[in-house]
Amino acid sequence: MTYGYARVSSLEQNEDRQLIALGKAGVRKRRLYVDKQSGKDFQRPQYQKLVKRLKPDDLLCVQSIDRLGRNYAEILDQWRLLTKEMGVDIYVLDMPLLDTRRGKDLMGTFLSDIVLQVLSFVAENERANILQRQAQGIAAARERGVRFGRPTVPMPENFPQVVERWEGGVISFEEAMAESGLSYGTFYRRLREYRRLVGAVDDEEELAEGEVEAEMEAAVVNEAVVNEEGAV
Repeated sequence: MTYGYARVSSLEQNEDRQLIALGKAGVRKRRLYVDKQSGKDFQRPQYQKLVKRLKPDDLLCVQSIDRLGRNYAEILDQWRLLTKEMGVDIYVLDMPLLDTRRGKDLMGTFLSDIVLQVLSFVAENERANILQRQAQGIAAARERGVRFGRPTVPMPENFPQVVERWEGGVISFEEAMAESGLSYGTFYRRLREYRRLVGAVDDEEELAEGEVEAEMEAAVVNEAVVNEEGAV
């Protein structure tokens, strides 16, 4: 049986180019396995599923060695596992020398091992370079004032009315969150901003974040106690 394996590093990337190449190599669609995950190790669901299906004399095709993985030591370990222990042949499409069906004599094996080690090293080195470039790009962006993470959720227009009704006991804390469309953490952050805006808390006497959170937790507990007593 001939199987194909393709890999891209993220959900946003497209694996079509690899699939087309594998199809031209004779791999049928039902025997194609694709992971959208980093090549730093081999703990990938589709790859693991593929290995369990492989049998002696099967052929595994990959477009290039870096699609198999980007960890030098682990690529060599997986290659030995597949070819030596499981008796599976491997064909790297863009490197004809890495076709274990050919040159199975001593010299052919020697040359394949050399090429494999060189390409595996190159794959891992490229991954290290990518990570370094990413870190440099993030650092440069931060210097320019670019902010990373979740975007700030603005204060809803109805927030003053919601806070007034909640603090007056008209609605519960859960109802206040629902009406404002905010999560627990975002609600109390917007509450601190609101109190600062209306002058309820002076900048020099601003409540510590933990105190505000504790205040709201206490309110939730009190509401739960009241509700429980009312239900008894």
